[in-house]
Amino acid sequence: MAALLISFCGQSQAANPTLLLFGGKDHDVFLGCLNCSRTDPTSVWNAYGKYGSEYQSNSIWNRYGTYGSVYNQNSPWNTYSSQGPVIVDPEGNSYGYFTRNKYHQQTRIDWVVWILDHYDEVIEHLDEVRENF
Repeated sequence: MAALLISFCGQSQAANPTLLLFGGKDHDVFLGCLNCSRTDPTSVWNAYGKYGSEYQSNSIWNRYGTYGSVYNQNSPWNTYSSQGPVIVDPEGNSYGYFTRNKYHQQTRIDWVVWILDHYDEVIEHLDEVRENF
């Protein structure tokens, strides 16, 4: 597991451009940066930041929050949702949806798909995954 995490997470750092998550009904709620360093305040991998903390209300890692619950329609982790977050770059170009729902325009970025497909392992080893960003 650790080797796979390192392999896929390493790809994200080299990825260009910056990938941003937006959620909500009109995708107007900023949810963080997907491929920013874990020290970046906007990174979803920053355990102490607004977007990476397991305790912040809009974090994708808050299992009880709108964007972290496996039951909420706005969460990427809900396998039936058609309202998950979108991935865009700073210029507004779309990279698909950040969603586990394989029937709803899921992104085609390999390392992001891997994270979505392996949510249970990622959430169980979140600190280890963060170390690789």
